[in-house]
Amino acid sequence: MVSIAEKATRLQELHAAPELLLVVNVWDAITAKVVAETPGTQALATPSHGIAAARGYPDGEVIPRDEMIAEVALIVRTAGDLPVTADLEAGYGDPGGTVARAIEVGAVGCNLEDQMKPLDESVKAVEAAVAAAQSAGVDFVLNARTDAFLRAGDRDPEEVLAEAITRGRAYLDAGASNFFVPGKLDETQVGRLVEALGERKVNLIGVPGSIPLATAQSLGVSRVSYGPFAQNVALTALAKLAEDVYAGGGLPADMRKLN
Repeated sequence: MVSIAEKATRLQELHAAPELLLVVNVWDAITAKVVAETPGTQALATPSHGIAAARGYPDGEVIPRDEMIAEVALIVRTAGDLPVTADLEAGYGDPGGTVARAIEVGAVGCNLEDQMKPLDESVKAVEAAVAAAQSAGVDFVLNARTDAFLRAGDRDPEEVLAEAITRGRAYLDAGASNFFVPGKLDETQVGRLVEALGERKVNLIGVPGSIPLATAQSLGVSRVSYGPFAQNVALTALAKLAEDVYAGGGLPADMRKLN
């Protein structure tokens, strides 16, 4: 059995490696099992939105922290020797305590979003998360996230990019391992982020219309994850099954027995 320290080291290595790390997000034990057993999987990631939705909550820290951590624990157990990084939203009002709880159940990394709070407040949240990991003695992969692009509205794109870079530098200086920039970014924006913050430091989310994975790799991106989109792909397949059945059809010919 691989120790939590070994899993943390492995996750750090995967983020620093020249090969792009790809993580398909999972939101419960059975999705963790399916993805963990898929050839090519090197690590698992949870989506906060996906876990909340599966438990009947909207996104945005509405789900009680205990329920989120309980689901992360199940996914860690199912993942076996694979490292798991958890989406912990903004830390549920207690970033350090939430990271400590996640480590207790075996997570060796997390996303921590800034929700575009004042920069000094966001930096303190990163520092609290880093301190919690250090106290636990785990080489935790803290993926500090900015919502600069998601909440850009009609702001000047140059201004948004500049703020993202400022926040990225501040979070990395505060001890974050990587910087997560969700949104539909073009090749130029991604390239400038990597140039400003360093190769293998910028993480992206796969969205419809994202830059190709090969381009992300060549630009020096560290990781691409899929957040709630993985769950939407699964739900689309379920909705299509229901539609086909109601129309007189049946199971798709390419169905696989995975549970």
